[in-house]
Amino acid sequence: MKSVELMIHARWIIPVDADNRLLEHHTAVVDGGRILDCLPQDQALSRYKASQQIRLNDHVLIPGLVNAHGHAAMSLFRGIADDLPLQTWLESHIWPLEGQWISEDFVYQGTQLAIAEMLRGGTTCFADMYFFPESSAQAASDAGIRVQLATPIIDFPTPWANTTDEAIHKTTTLHDNWRNSTLVSVAFGPHAPYTVSDEPIKRIITLAEELDVPIHMHIHETQQEVDDAIAATGMRPIERLDKLGLLSPRLLCVHGTALNDDDIERLQQSGSSVVHCPESNLKLASGFCPVHTLQQQGINVALGTDGAASNNDLDMFGELSTAAMLAKAVAKDAAALPATEALRMATINGARAMGMDQEIGSLEAGKLADIVAVRMDELNSLPLYNPVSQLVYSTRSDQVSHVWVGGRQLINDGKFTSLNISKITDQTKNWQSRLGNTP
Repeated sequence: MKSVELMIHARWIIPVDADNRLLEHHTAVVDGGRILDCLPQDQALSRYKASQQIRLNDHVLIPGLVNAHGHAAMSLFRGIADDLPLQTWLESHIWPLEGQWISEDFVYQGTQLAIAEMLRGGTTCFADMYFFPESSAQAASDAGIRVQLATPIIDFPTPWANTTDEAIHKTTTLHDNWRNSTLVSVAFGPHAPYTVSDEPIKRIITLAEELDVPIHMHIHETQQEVDDAIAATGMRPIERLDKLGLLSPRLLCVHGTALNDDDIERLQQSGSSVVHCPESNLKLASGFCPVHTLQQQGINVALGTDGAASNNDLDMFGELSTAAMLAKAVAKDAAALPATEALRMATINGARAMGMDQEIGSLEAGKLADIVAVRMDELNSLPLYNPVSQLVYSTRSDQVSHVWVGGRQLINDGKFTSLNISKITDQTKNWQSRLGNTP
């Protein structure tokens, strides 16, 4: 009998594997931070002896959710400028606030707040695009959550860098500083086609190849963005980016609400991924991502919340439900984006987009033990005929009871093990007081 660190016995396990299996009365065996085995409970008890055993008789185990796009520190701006068009929201409110308040402390503490919310809702890995990513890296490392930092690169000065050259240099330095981390990885984050010119994009393409890292970019977020690009350059943004060589399997095309057939063909041929942020797009009236069409063309579609300033939460279960139902309405097809595919968007598809699918995104032997347990005996989850459908259409984030990242338990029966929630709450209230008095 082999000795292992942990066995989690669950009523159901949804590994999100290639066969979309649903396993009943199975056990996840964890050792050395990785999944060693996933097998029926009686077989697990006969083969393994665990230092710790947890029985979750009314729960489903799923891979940790992957939030493939967000701006974590902007949680401190939650609700500060609601019900406004995107450009008004950005130019008249968010950018002035950032110019006045963004600092290393703001980013560290805002990211702590976001991490707490995400962990409580079953997110174990998130992509972040924000200033002072060094502080975000430290916050994630301190909490024990996984993060990919898409460093913001913009033609005009920002609180983090005065030039694109400085931002690119800081990105490579950040990559070098965290290259041995098991939790923190680095990507390039050119903000958008309308804020980054050709030369920085060319440099980013070269460096991303050399460092073997992804590139995150807001692309075709609104029809206005596309119309302005055509007026200025004679090309749609995706056509321009394709001619520059940016479109590739490294690229995460965030939003993608204004896509025509040519855009979709370019994405398909290049192997680029699309990150769908349905609730933020709805709130800002940015448009509708054609998820069903993209998936029919074999394009990898991941799921993100965007920042809490434009969502206004980081609840991936809410995002799952919204994504599934919105896709049906956009496609005018009730069979579009079934629950199994929606769950894949929030797990393995996000991992694939971020270049991490060999390590996370599914519960399979050899992968890192990023595992979430969800209670399925709440009133809104009963009666239960199909656990996958229930997860997507009726589960709330507060049903998450246990969370492990790399085998380390970060949520134990609803309680945090790595974060001081009282301190985070006090910090947030202090920022609320300061930001609320901004002229």
